[in-house]
Amino acid sequence: MNEPKGAAAGTSLPLAVRAQAAGESEDRRTNGSVAVAPQGGLVQDAGWLRAARQARLLAWASLAWMCAEGAVGLWQGFASGSIALTGWALGSAVEGLASTIVIWRFTGSRTLSGTAERHAQRAVAISFWLLAPYVAAQSAADLLTGHHAESTPIGIALTAAALLEMPLLGHAKHQLGQRLGSGATTGEGTQNYLCAAQAAAVLFVLAITTIWAAGWWLDPAIGLAIAAVAVREGASAWHGEDCSC
Repeated sequence: MNEPKGAAAGTSLPLAVRAQAAGESEDRRTNGSVAVAPQGGLVQDAGWLRAARQARLLAWASLAWMCAEGAVGLWQGFASGSIALTGWALGSAVEGLASTIVIWRFTGSRTLSGTAERHAQRAVAISFWLLAPYVAAQSAADLLTGHHAESTPIGIALTAAALLEMPLLGHAKHQLGQRLGSGATTGEGTQNYLCAAQAAAVLFVLAITTIWAAGWWLDPAIGLAIAAVAVREGASAWHGEDCSC
């Protein structure tokens, strides 16, 4: 006797579809080379899981760099009175938050979560908007009062290092983000690209003001640009779009 069509069809369904149809629990299971999130109908192979671990490890490395970059940048920014350097250093906190979110995203059962990234995007958006008001206000005050930032060789070296390193991190995270289908990972990588672009602008300002005192106004002008970018990127993150640069 022939098997019922439904049974025959059931045996040919992909693992994810059968798991969803079976109504298994929310708990995620890892079995050798596949990880199943039954109710979401998700199956990921061993290569995907390796990429997820790589994204988490890369986020840890980025977080360590951002902590050091932010601390040194703020120290030199306040010491030299450079709002452009200070604003850029504060941006390290935003990127550090993005790294923390990716770590959270790819830890434990959240590795296969379909909602974790959306929560992450909202948190990043808020952090962008917290950064913008201070940088904008201080930049405007410096323009109005004619404040001259002092030279800072350490700040120049720091932004030069970031200019070299950030594009490499951004490229690696974009590749992993595409492999994982992870907007959070791709967005973190784009923030690294944005950091490199801002580092280039701040490096230019610090170098120019060192040799040309009349170019003092470039420092607060770049600060205003950083604040504007923070507002734009916050809006993009809130609406679930990748950060752009």
